Amino acid sequence: MTMIHTYLTFNGNCREAMTFYKECLGGELTLQTIGESPMSVDIPSFMKPFILHSSLTKGAMVLNGSDMVPEAGLTVGNTVSLLLNCNTEEEARTFYSRLSANGTATHPLESTFWGALFGGLTDKFGTHWLINFEGNSKQ
Repeated sequence: MTMIHTYLTFNGNCREAMTFYKECLGGELTLQTIGESPMSVDIPSFMKPFILHSSLTKGAMVLNGSDMVPEAGLTVGNTVSLLLNCNTEEEARTFYSRLSANGTATHPLESTFWGALFGGLTDKFGTHWLINFEGNSKQ
């Protein structure tokens, strides 16, 4: 099956962000630094602790990240959101609370006219999240 995974780019704080996401969402986190890669011989020494590739996996959820900023620079915008479909209402409420810590709750977690529990937030790293639980029948 073909799948799309989310890949986030950070400006030197990938380890911090991905560790935060692991604390919020659970799962297994792997991190590879530039210094651990074959390309380290061509990279300035100050960049060796930066993250070349990271992956947070929990079941079918996969979130990837890196500190490898393109030459044009990094622009955090509002054109990309991570939609987190949760298995339970408790999970949705927990993830919303954890991810919004030191961030901005942009849409409260609430029952919707389409029967879901839904909310939006921007975390402390500027990443936009949509939290959704379809099993909510309250309106």
